[in-house]
Order: sequence, then C-alpha cells, then structure tokens
Amino acid sequence: MTGTLVLAGTPIGDVADAPPRLAAELAGADVVAAEDTRRLRRLTQALGVTTKGRVVSYFEGNESARTPELVEELLGGARVLLVTDAGMPSVSDPGYRLVAAAVERDVRVTAVPGPSAVLTALALSGLPVDRFCFEGFLPRKAGERLSRLREVAAERRTLVYFEAPHRLDDTLAAMAEVFGAGRRAAVCRELTKTYEEVRRGPLEELARWAAEGVRGEITVVVEGAPDTGPEEVGPEELVRRVRDREEAGERRKEAIAAVAAEAGLAKRVVFDAVVAAKRAGE
Repeated sequence: MTGTLVLAGTPIGDVADAPPRLAAELAGADVVAAEDTRRLRRLTQALGVTTKGRVVSYFEGNESARTPELVEELLGGARVLLVTDAGMPSVSDPGYRLVAAAVERDVRVTAVPGPSAVLTALALSGLPVDRFCFEGFLPRKAGERLSRLREVAAERRTLVYFEAPHRLDDTLAAMAEVFGAGRRAAVCRELTKTYEEVRRGPLEELARWAAEGVRGEITVVVEGAPDTGPEEVGPEELVRRVRDREEAGERRKEAIAAVAAEAGLAKRVVFDAVVAAKRAGE
C-alpha cells in the first residue's frame, strides 16, 4: 500500500494557534519535510513534541530535486508530513510540486487545516469577503508589477496580496496609480503577533503611511473595482493603454486582448484603433 502525504498548517504568529492534530502528526510521521528545519525545531520545542521520523528540508531551492525522493517514500508506504514556516503549505509556499506528483501516482493527500494569513487578513480588513482573489506576491520589477496590476484593474472581487515590507510603499503607490487613489484597502501587519496592526484607508493614504517605513509580515487586502457598467473609452485612450502594456513587456496581441477585456470591448475594436493610429503616424 502507498503512504499518505499530509499538508499541515502551522501558526502564522501565535504558537497557541497550532491545531491540536499538528502535534500528533509531527510525532507520528515517518518523514517530516520542512521549509526551514531550524524553525521546525523551535515549533516542536514550543509544542513539547519530539519528531521520531526523518526530518528533511523542503524549500524553493531544493523543491524540484527533493520531490521525487519524497514520492518514493510515499510509494513505499511512508506517512510524509509537509510543513512550511507559517500557514498552509502550497499557498505561496513550497508544496504544489509534491502534491501534484503525489496525485499523479495515486497517493492519498490529506491536510491538517490551520491558520491562514489570507483568510485572517480578509476577515479583519472590513472589506467584502463573499468573493475574493488571492494574487500572492507581485513582481519585483516596477514595469512587471504595473502590468500585473492592470490585468486585475477591473476585477470586482476583493484582492489579497502578500508583500515584503521594504517594497510595500512602492506597491501601494502602484496600486493607487492603477486602481485609483481612492480605492479602499487594508494593510495587515504581523497578524496574531505581539505588534499586530491593521491599517485601513484609501490606497493613496496608505502609500504615504508606508513611505515612512513598515516592518513585519505583510498582507494587503484591496477592494474590488466598482460596478460602473461598460466603460466608454475612446480610440486614443485605447491606443495609449496598449502602448503602456507593450512598454511593460507584453506582446501586442496580448496587450490588445487585455485592454479590450478591461474596457468591455471586442478585440477587433482595439485592434482597429491601434492600426488606425499607426497609419496616422506614417
């Protein structure tokens, strides 16, 4: 018989939030794959647990190479526990490759549900939570970041992002530029920890606040786009938007499709506007 892969949620701050089953799984697993073995050691000490199984590192740098090894353990009948530094594995953390490989080999995959920065931030944000999108981390380069934000500029669902503290002010400023300075948002910092803080307000205001310097683990929740009906955009504006996307690195075909989607227009309308502008400039 094949073994079982267990994805276990770990505390995002307060160790008292650890689910009761986590301690049992840590004690009973044949193999514990941890994003950071040192942090795992601190967690087991806090929980008063001794791991009897083999402990291996499993992080972004060795994920591809170690996945086949762990799959072989699973095929041999082992119970493999996967934990990351905080929250649920595979959610902007290592885990997806191992889950996909295990599923492909018909290995049972289960989970020990635990704390989630995404859901905690949503609940605390004060923004609509009935429908939301998790976007993970934005690209580090400014042009790529703007391009990614433009892709969801018309998204009506609440948006959730992770961000590094030293990039927060640039990210919020870019969001204010793309989404609008007045779009509501919440910056959730150090959730469940001693210095937990939730700062709510318009994006422009939050960007000014973040420019003074922010520390800690950051989750940003942004209000979805308002329902204003079909957008009326003239040919010149369509052409400008396509050019902005091209300058950010998108191919023209992709830029035209994205601009058409944003404006609620057929791709042919945007294409014709681009062609007409090119001919006028010849």
